[in-house]
Amino acid sequence: MRRMNRCIADSYASNPGMGHLVLLLTTTGRKSSLPRCTPLQYEVQGDVIYVAAARGEYADWYRNILAHPQVQVQIGNSCFCALAEPITAPSRIADFLELRLERHPIMIRAMLLIHGLPPWSGRLGLEKLGAKLALVAIRPTTNNEHP
Repeated sequence: MRRMNRCIADSYASNPGMGHLVLLLTTTGRKSSLPRCTPLQYEVQGDVIYVAAARGEYADWYRNILAHPQVQVQIGNSCFCALAEPITAPSRIADFLELRLERHPIMIRAMLLIHGLPPWSGRLGLEKLGAKLALVAIRPTTNNEHP
């Protein structure tokens, strides 16, 4: 997975269209204190950017955020500092999944199937899936200079 993430991150600058689908999230390693860059699909709602961890609370980038919530985000050519807020409440994650279902129905229904849930299971299915995922709300900080 790290090799694939590195390939995506390396090709990000040369593929400007990728910013519509994927952002680059740079966290601080919880053990190493080194910058760790992870490409993630995202959704924007209002002034908040949401990213979800398919591996739930076991995703390395998510665990890094728990230790160091200050992150850097790159979307296309735009880079900024932000504060990441972990969300684990299944109902809040289900709200996010409903938004994703509206925008990307095939992908979310496939996720439901992968997790052993019927693709048409409605809110109850989304909450069951939400119990297995972790969500992060990212809010740009007032100090948006990119270090």
